[in-house]
Amino acid sequence: MTTRRRFLQAITFRFVPGPHSPTFPPVTQQRAGALSALTAFSLWGVFPVFWKQLAFLPAPDIVAYRTIWSLAFLLLILTVRRELRPLATALSSKKTVLWLFVSGSLLAANWILYVWATVNGHILEGALGYYLTPFLNMLCGALFYAERNNRLQVAAIAIALTGVAIQLPTVGHFPWIALSLALTFSIYGLCKKAAPLDSRMGITAETLLLVPAAILWLTLRPAPESAAAGFSPGQWLLIAGTGLATTLPLLFFGHAVRHIRLTTIGIIQFIAPTLQFLSGWLIYGEPLGNARLFSFILIWTAIAIYAAGAVRHRPQS
Repeated sequence: MTTRRRFLQAITFRFVPGPHSPTFPPVTQQRAGALSALTAFSLWGVFPVFWKQLAFLPAPDIVAYRTIWSLAFLLLILTVRRELRPLATALSSKKTVLWLFVSGSLLAANWILYVWATVNGHILEGALGYYLTPFLNMLCGALFYAERNNRLQVAAIAIALTGVAIQLPTVGHFPWIALSLALTFSIYGLCKKAAPLDSRMGITAETLLLVPAAILWLTLRPAPESAAAGFSPGQWLLIAGTGLATTLPLLFFGHAVRHIRLTTIGIIQFIAPTLQFLSGWLIYGEPLGNARLFSFILIWTAIAIYAAGAVRHRPQS
């Protein structure tokens, strides 16, 4: 058989359906939701490296700029998809606007605290907050959506909780940053699950409601020293990049939270703080002692056990 014939057979086998063609599992809403959550938390896990590059700005300024540029990016998407009219219709409902105002305020509070912690050398404590968030997500799922777990998954949650508890004494003070981040983000996730809009329009509407406050802040606050002589082109590029860095993971998260269980969201969420811990330790030299290392081992063991339990029992969303 010639090389050309073999190549044509391989192409035919791979791309033309037939009795011997490989089959792939359908992309269900649950599978798409899980992949969206995986993407969102992976992005959030590596983004501290990006936010560190914006240390020339105060944290509130970073949040204000990221709000404005996020809206520009989202409006571009909605314009291309011809969804501006449905957005305007949705915003005519007072109930919808109230939901969006609450969720947007929670998101803004989480942003300010997270960015402040990142640029001021508290990446590890910020990551601890996102280690605590999954347990609050699981609690919300049990209280508001009657989500239940099998024994293997309960064991995984207990192991992960033990791993996080080991890290609490390593902070050295009352972990107010961690607790505030966990509370604001878990309640935000609960609001997103109950919100009447889909991921894309919901995030756009939230951002739209936050933009007036962002513009007001940038207009009235004393200009930082770094802005006195104007920003360089590279700095402006970083500022504009905050829109993309903000909206991409939020879009994936918004899709995920509407299609899979909050408990499943919670267990996948451990990816983000682990990557944040590793960046804080390996890139920025924040201390990682034996206790935190052992904590990592327990948490990732819990993730593996939880995933095994999910595969065996296939819980419904």
